[in-house]
Amino acid sequence: MIDLHTHSNFSDGTDTPTHLINKAHAAGLTGIALTDHDTVAGWDEATAHLRPGLSLILGAEISCQTADGISVHMLGLLFDRENQELSEMMARTRDNRIGRMAKIVARLNAANYEISMEDVEAQLSDGATLGRPHLADALVAKGYMKSRDQVFAEILHNDSPFYVSHYSPTPEVAIAHIKAAGGVAVIAHAMSSLRGRVVSIDSFESYVQAGLDGIEVFHRDHTLPNRELLSQIADEYGLVKTGSSDYHGNGKLNQLAECETELAEFEKLEARANARRVIKR
Repeated sequence: MIDLHTHSNFSDGTDTPTHLINKAHAAGLTGIALTDHDTVAGWDEATAHLRPGLSLILGAEISCQTADGISVHMLGLLFDRENQELSEMMARTRDNRIGRMAKIVARLNAANYEISMEDVEAQLSDGATLGRPHLADALVAKGYMKSRDQVFAEILHNDSPFYVSHYSPTPEVAIAHIKAAGGVAVIAHAMSSLRGRVVSIDSFESYVQAGLDGIEVFHRDHTLPNRELLSQIADEYGLVKTGSSDYHGNGKLNQLAECETELAEFEKLEARANARRVIKR
């Protein structure tokens, strides 16, 4: 069993990389990818605590935005962490999140939510990438809502008056940087309308031309028709089909290994990287 999309508390997950590795081992996974948002900060801890029989696929979930403002998340896997251009792109995105958060907090204050940047930052682990889930956790801690899911459903969704866009590379630019760093690019939850507007089918041609390697077909936010359509697109363009939990610990309902990537598909994906970078004990 291989799960190619998980998060730790170095972004918006609630488990440390160590706990994530231990849970993956207990769940019987044979492979797990750590893909925190726009950061590789959790890689070293995950590597240091890797368990026998569990392969570690290191990566990041890169925040992207199309020219017409649609949010796209691109999983970069098996890339060289020393690549300067990719590192700088992720750093710029992380830095921009701070200004964005301040604007969202100001809008909430104007609507009589008593929340501060300090309240939000209190929800972060050291070195974690700031994101809306941390604001959601702060609102829960202040008693405004009962859960992250409720916060996003009611006030932090993409169509909310509190939503603020932020700098993100286009999907094509992100793919190009991942490929230049020797990795592979997989578009995540591309048909998840629960997250707002989704990319058009025609967009995939541009992504493939940029070097897209795979599509996250199997994800809890994809309906059966979504999965069938994405599978057809993957077949049409010769892309790898992956499955992932998008696990966030207690932050979401998603459970490890609830969607998986077949070994044969992962082997095809790994062969597209410019070096063997899977870590094993």
